[in-house]
Amino acid sequence: MSSLTTADITDVGHGDGKVFDGDDKLQLDCLGEESLSSEIKHEVQLVSLGTQAPFSDAAGELPGSLVMEPGDIKGDPAADPPPAQTEGQPLKRKKGPAPKMLGNEVCSVCGDKASGFHYNVLSCEGCKGFFRRSVIKGAQYACKNSGRCEMDMYMRRKCQQCRLRKCREAGMLEQCVLSEEQIRVKKMKKQQEEETARTSTVVTPNPIPDVPPLAPEQQEMIEKLVAMQKQCNKRSFLERPKVTPWPQSQDPLNREVRQQRFAHFTELAIMSVQEIVDFAKQLPGFLELTREDQIALLKTSTIEIMLLETSRRYDPALESITFLKDFSYNKDDFAKAGLQFEFINPIFEFSKGMNDLHLDEAEYALLIAINIFSADRPNVQDHDLVERLQQPYVDLLHSYIRIKRPADHLMFPRMLMKLVSLRTLSSVHSEQVFALRLQDKKLPPLLSEIWDVHE
Repeated sequence: MSSLTTADITDVGHGDGKVFDGDDKLQLDCLGEESLSSEIKHEVQLVSLGTQAPFSDAAGELPGSLVMEPGDIKGDPAADPPPAQTEGQPLKRKKGPAPKMLGNEVCSVCGDKASGFHYNVLSCEGCKGFFRRSVIKGAQYACKNSGRCEMDMYMRRKCQQCRLRKCREAGMLEQCVLSEEQIRVKKMKKQQEEETARTSTVVTPNPIPDVPPLAPEQQEMIEKLVAMQKQCNKRSFLERPKVTPWPQSQDPLNREVRQQRFAHFTELAIMSVQEIVDFAKQLPGFLELTREDQIALLKTSTIEIMLLETSRRYDPALESITFLKDFSYNKDDFAKAGLQFEFINPIFEFSKGMNDLHLDEAEYALLIAINIFSADRPNVQDHDLVERLQQPYVDLLHSYIRIKRPADHLMFPRMLMKLVSLRTLSSVHSEQVFALRLQDKKLPPLLSEIWDVHE
């Protein structure tokens, strides 16, 4: 007995290059068992692979038995010869898996290179499509040669009646052709099956674990930090009238106007530095450090905290930054004050990124505290003490985020990464300060001291 397995079946067909649209194991049973030609001397018994699946292609074909060429079938010497073929009937084969394509098969209708078994017949793409269109449209053709045309690759284009006749004689079956509606229903069913398969494979998210509430001392610390920040901001707001007014003149060549804009920004910067120093002095643990370490921490963290505070005041709708509730500035305003776009653009990009996180007052206050207690700052002497002072703020931020955003496990590392981005911005700021000196713009003494600018 000769048997064929799915490993012997070559993917051939049209469209995506496959004749099979279904399971890997096929059983063709459209016509059942029929006799073979008398020219075949031995019985062929093909082993069914079990699972029945549609034998179809993209054009939409129903299952069917296959027409076989005698040379394609290997017989069993012990088997009896099959009954003779009835004249005028196509060669048919027993049901079973499709035979292996060797690559040199020809179309049973026109002799062109065959692409696979279509509508029960080994045929080319052209004859497959022609037969399908003819059946669906119910086409009626007329032959100029009284139906006696010899069908080949040339005549298939000249005589449609004889081509259709040859298709039927070769064994193509109309019942294997799907209508447009059947194809549409089949495609919809396939899409539904794929959608069901996708939904069934969706991983059920792990339940959010119970997060313990903040300890009373932690809640008290958060409330204290937020109150400290509000108090510092209030003092700056009261001093707002002392700030040099932003000039109304738009003349870019007026030197006095340019100096007035620069003075306006530097005075706002001084107020921001004073806020940061006041906030740091009230931080639990800060006054435990030596005066030298306090200065070292403030000198390097001040610009980063200023940028954090700036991001809190970013308005994404207007793409502007507002200071002291009334002073709002866009990128062009910063440039008019003498800053370079190499520094302005990163500030606005960072502010936009921070705005996308939607942090609240407690999260900003904790980030600022963590930033101040950074033991890797230059000239810090007691690194261990600074790290010990920083750790409670890190733990508190982590606990607070877990309670406020229980489903977002990446928020905590995302916020800490923003502190890394601030280090990069701090370097850009140093270059900006150097550029201001080249423009002969003199900084006020407090800013020169805090940013280590030596005139």
